[in-house]
Amino acid sequence: QAQVVESGGGSVQAGGSLRLSCAASGYTASIKTMAWFRQAPGKEREGVAVIWTDGGGGTVYADSVQGRFTISQDSAKNTVSLQMNSLKAEDTAIYYCALATYAGIWFGSLDRRTYRYWGQGTQVTVSS
Repeated sequence: QAQVVESGGGSVQAGGSLRLSCAASGYTASIKTMAWFRQAPGKEREGVAVIWTDGGGGTVYADSVQGRFTISQDSAKNTVSLQMNSLKAEDTAIYYCALATYAGIWFGSLDRRTYRYWGQGTQVTVSS
């Protein structure tokens, strides 16, 4: 089993920035990717950004955040951050960190079905 903990949510005005962090612990040897998803009230959970943590460091972003958000792997191997700049009101959501393993079924890098381990989520509120 792996455990996932997010931190760094909060409230900010439109145009501002926030940084989220995600730390994985437990059985992390088989982690393939770490990703951020978000879920706004009344909407489905959607993929935001993903990073391959096996040394390749490749990233993929949703079109809605491309150029504004940056996902990165921190010096601690199983920790990633999401830097969110130029925030908009429509970015308001609960943000979840998730892990995909090599043993799991791959539906796509930003497909929630790919991810087995999830954090509890952290609220991000952007006021206009």
